[in-house]
Amino acid sequence: MAQRPAGCHGGPPLRAVLAGLLLPLLPLLQAGRSCSTPCFCFATPDTLQCRLVRLLEPPAELPAAVRNLSIVGGNLTVLRAAAFAGGWREVGEGGGAARPLADLTLLVLTHDAIEALEEAAFAGLPALATLDLSHNRLRSVAPGAFAGCAQLRTLRLNQAVEARDARGLGELLDGALANLSLARLELAGNRLRELPPAVALPPALRHLDVRNNSLQALAAEQLDGLAALGRPRLHLAANPLRCDCASLRPLLAWLRNGSAADRGLLHCASPRPLKGWPLWRLRASQLGCADDDDDLGLPGDGAPGPPETASYVFFGIVLALIGVVFLTVLYLNRKGIKRWLNNLRDACRDQMEGYHYRYEQDCDARRASPGDL
Repeated sequence: MAQRPAGCHGGPPLRAVLAGLLLPLLPLLQAGRSCSTPCFCFATPDTLQCRLVRLLEPPAELPAAVRNLSIVGGNLTVLRAAAFAGGWREVGEGGGAARPLADLTLLVLTHDAIEALEEAAFAGLPALATLDLSHNRLRSVAPGAFAGCAQLRTLRLNQAVEARDARGLGELLDGALANLSLARLELAGNRLRELPPAVALPPALRHLDVRNNSLQALAAEQLDGLAALGRPRLHLAANPLRCDCASLRPLLAWLRNGSAADRGLLHCASPRPLKGWPLWRLRASQLGCADDDDDLGLPGDGAPGPPETASYVFFGIVLALIGVVFLTVLYLNRKGIKRWLNNLRDACRDQMEGYHYRYEQDCDARRASPGDL
């Protein structure tokens, strides 16, 4: 009789073992079938990621129920009309996006070498609320690039803009943001030397993030333009701010109204004597302003400025003088104080002896009165 191979005596068939191992993964595998070929899903098609894949264009097929889409490290270069919704239908087919993604709310397109956004690039995404285009090199944005994104509230363009001044940024974003209801716009790390012009910003903006740029001074007319938009909160940390009277007056006036989200993180970059000094603790006398009586400082926690330091030193000197005078008086009257202490000690001793004598008299049984017996 032929013997079974070693290790197979009484064991279940190999197919049954594999079926038992793969059965818990079946829902995940079925979900993965609906993902595009170079991408993968997480448990369900709601979250789709395409990483470390050199895509030359958006995936051709995307799950209709996808909510979060992330494409990182691609080479998309140009986003054409309805790039993520299958392009446009022909006029005879009713027009519009071929495959609209009605549930997509988050779209992350970082490190994708995107240079141009054509008209209606994000058409077919009616529920899109957050769009991240950071770490790209945008050189062209069509005025209608965000058409159809009525729910867009957050737009991130960190290290993504190939413009160095307000004019270049205004030309790049000319008309593209005007009809949006953005609440937050991020432009950090773009080496901007000026704030973006107010005409290029959406009217409902509430937060403008320009951290880690090359802003040295904020002109009064630029801040006035932001004030006309409802005074959005500025994020200005990590900018090389110049601390002189002319440069800081408009900014400090803006900070006094509480329209800076990170004023505690603002520090002077120049001139050298004030380098690293907290911006909101400065005084007019430090800046060499003509009207030294004008206090440019702002209340808050942090290291005290020179005026407070001088007042504390003066107060300490006064207390030291008072202490010296008090000790001197004690030393000169040491004999009188010693005599007074001795008299006080004798008085206390006499008083205690009187109490002790009366206690002993009251405790003598022979002196008890007849009524007490």
